Amino acid sequence: MDIRTVKKLLKSHNLKPSKRLGQNFLVNESALRKVVEATDISKKDCILEIGPGLGSLTILLAEQAKGVVAVEKDEKLCDVLAEVLKDRGISNVKVIRTDILKLGNKELAKVLPAKYKIAANIPYYLTSFLIRKLLESTRKPELIVLTVQKEVAQRICSKPPKMNLLAVSVQFYGKPKIFSYINKSSFWPRPKIDSAVLKIIPKRQIKTDAGSFFKVVRAGFSHPRKQIINNLSDKLKIDKGKTEKLLLACGIQPSRRAESLNLNDWQRLAKNIK
Repeated sequence: MDIRTVKKLLKSHNLKPSKRLGQNFLVNESALRKVVEATDISKKDCILEIGPGLGSLTILLAEQAKGVVAVEKDEKLCDVLAEVLKDRGISNVKVIRTDILKLGNKELAKVLPAKYKIAANIPYYLTSFLIRKLLESTRKPELIVLTVQKEVAQRICSKPPKMNLLAVSVQFYGKPKIFSYINKSSFWPRPKIDSAVLKIIPKRQIKTDAGSFFKVVRAGFSHPRKQIINNLSDKLKIDKGKTEKLLLACGIQPSRRAESLNLNDWQRLAKNIK
């Protein structure tokens, strides 16, 4: 669905893109197909699409998947989407009018099979909240493909010595990688920055206790430019001498900074400090 079609469709329903909901429609066919390609869809797959909008991506997903469950918060857009799907004779899409952040595991179980994938062009403001919800869910998808801000995608995929709290959080639950980049000109209204197609494969099993792990990680990143020994000692209320011994026992020099530690370092630390 190109920019002319999107504008015409909105105008015919007396609608405008909502700044409050962060609506930037993906209007470039090549970019849309990149999202579909990244999702690696077969005719057996069920796809959960978040924020389908006017259906540009929905239509392409429906062509290749067994079925699509499209969750849209904007009720007015839901009506337009239903009309678009009907006009095109698409019958394998179920539109749900709700906020994805309010949709629990029980509700998801009613509309999705045990195995499903996620594909979505999401509002930028939703990125961190949504990724956390999806990765912490008891009904984890097999694959998550999202369009997010380029810089955010790069932060999520960071490695030492440029790690950050967001990267550690996402990599604890899954394996992220950037599939491709999307120029800001591919959206309408045009955002100020470019985007990326981010692909995350959730881990099926998490052996480390999440509560203990994130308590240590948050303490470690509390002052990113400070040495790890100072952050852990201050935030976890552990004697500095004992903190030094804990770090050395994990093979970590006390003078290092949080950004230089990898996921395995944090897991060892969380286990020993617990």
